[in-house]
Amino acid sequence: MSKEEKKAFFSTLFCLLFLIGGKLLMALSQPLYPLLFVLAIISGGWKQTFEGISELINERTLNVDLLMALAAIGACLIGNWFEGAMLTFIFCLSGALEEYATNKSTKEITALMNVAPNEALKICGDEHVTVPVEELKLGDLVFVPKGQAIPIDGRMLNTSLIDESAISGESVPVEKNIDDDAFSGTINLGQAFTLEVTKTSDNTLFAHILRLVEHAQNEQSATATFIEKIENVYVKIVLCAVPLMILFTHFLIGWSFSESFYRGMVLLVVASPCALVASATPATLAAISNGAKKGLLFKSGKTLEKLADLQVISFDKTGTLTQGKPRVTDYESFFDDPIIPQLFFSMERQSTHPLAVAITTFFNNENTLELQVEEKAGFGLETKHMNQIWRLGKPTEKQMHPLIERWHNEGKTVVVLSRNNQIAALLALIDLPKPHTKEVIEYFQEENIQTIMLTGDNFGAASYVAQEIGLNDFHSGCLPTDKTTLVKEQQKKYTINAMVGDGINDAPALATASIGIAMGEGTDVAMEVADMVLMKNDLTKLTYSHRLAKKMKRIIRQNIVFSLSVILLLIASNFLQFLTLPLGVIGHEGSTILVILNGLRLLLPLKELNRFDETPCETCPLYKTAR
Repeated sequence: MSKEEKKAFFSTLFCLLFLIGGKLLMALSQPLYPLLFVLAIISGGWKQTFEGISELINERTLNVDLLMALAAIGACLIGNWFEGAMLTFIFCLSGALEEYATNKSTKEITALMNVAPNEALKICGDEHVTVPVEELKLGDLVFVPKGQAIPIDGRMLNTSLIDESAISGESVPVEKNIDDDAFSGTINLGQAFTLEVTKTSDNTLFAHILRLVEHAQNEQSATATFIEKIENVYVKIVLCAVPLMILFTHFLIGWSFSESFYRGMVLLVVASPCALVASATPATLAAISNGAKKGLLFKSGKTLEKLADLQVISFDKTGTLTQGKPRVTDYESFFDDPIIPQLFFSMERQSTHPLAVAITTFFNNENTLELQVEEKAGFGLETKHMNQIWRLGKPTEKQMHPLIERWHNEGKTVVVLSRNNQIAALLALIDLPKPHTKEVIEYFQEENIQTIMLTGDNFGAASYVAQEIGLNDFHSGCLPTDKTTLVKEQQKKYTINAMVGDGINDAPALATASIGIAMGEGTDVAMEVADMVLMKNDLTKLTYSHRLAKKMKRIIRQNIVFSLSVILLLIASNFLQFLTLPLGVIGHEGSTILVILNGLRLLLPLKELNRFDETPCETCPLYKTAR
């Protein structure tokens, strides 16, 4: 419990105790009961009254805190001590609940901060020296014991099992190999290992996450900002309306002054916009906290509001829609010779080309041949085996085959193995969609949101991927400026658009879009300019964020309609003279509590969609052949 929450809790508790004590003395006809009611008002209302007066003096603005203080004082002036104390108690209770809602996402940040250690075991020769994390420099070696949190971002020098739930929200531990990136704040579940520092403490991914969420807490949604702006004007209107009502009902309608003053105090209570003011902020902070638990970082509540009204979403291809790692999808040998797959494996295992990993993975069960492989610039690999020249690389203009043309049209990369310049085998690779990509696209289309791909890849590759996952449209061969231009064109046609990307080349488009969405395993530049970050490169989290945003908008709308309806109903009941001050207090402050509790429902995790329970992209034929 934070310091502010403790203050709110004890203020509410003492207010309740004095309220009960005063009620008991009043029932026993003891003359000192008003004193206990006054103590209840002071203990429960001092904080809000102090804040209201400070805001009036420093910022020249009026808020609901002053209205409640004036209403409690007015109730006491006409002898309604119990009603004044009860008003203060319920107002104090609603304030404590709002304090809880406000601090809930702060607790998530505090929990994150407690995960990241302040010290590290720096390796100095044969010794492990404990040093502050801030003193670590690039290239330093750090020892991470089993079960301990990783103190800083770095490169793995050993293998281990890492719990990255604090970063990605994913509960399944990740197997880290040599040269893999490890992140500050994650937990070493495997054996002790050594880490080479690659980022200083203020530039780690963890530090970046903290800055993002802290910024989100301080940045209100558009609805909350609007309500805050009208609060000052609304309070002035109520303060003017109360004396006018007293004078109007007494001199023109003929009510007694005591009745008119009583009705004026009731109006002061029921017309206060407490519930309206609490309609948006607790709900927004609860949604931000919910997202943080799932590895979704929103830079502000405004991002969530915009996301609920999304009309078109654009995706980068490589690393966003696709895995960024090509896989073999087709293989055709024209000779029944077991040496051919062995040559594929043995030649590619000596290559540093990105496609080599995919090809050696495909033929990983083959025997290794001892070959002298030479790399030919612009073509590929060449070796001599059993007095024959074998070449492995991209097709030449002289190598014509229907399969080559067909696979090229499907956007695949074709590799040719030739024997003495005669095609011996063909192999095709493609960068496959990420798991559940097709289902994510289907979700957005069911929500009447246009899905578009913007990629720098060639037309064939872009066309085939777009067709496989069911995109509405795509643009190939895009430079960073082209992506930015297309995003601007979308904004003219659609009210709210989003761009999802992970690279430096996506950063201008991310900054231009109504909502920039960066993949957490992408570049720092993309994360910096984006409005929200998917900490784990999992597109299903994108659908979760959209559903969360829609639920937040729905709850805020419910709160606003409910709070305004209650205010109007109570005001009308007061003019009809059958609403008492206690009922007015219960109706008004009760509605505030209900509004806050309704907003806190956003802390509960959303139910996962059934479409993500099945094997990823089962309908995608590429997964049936790729390995």
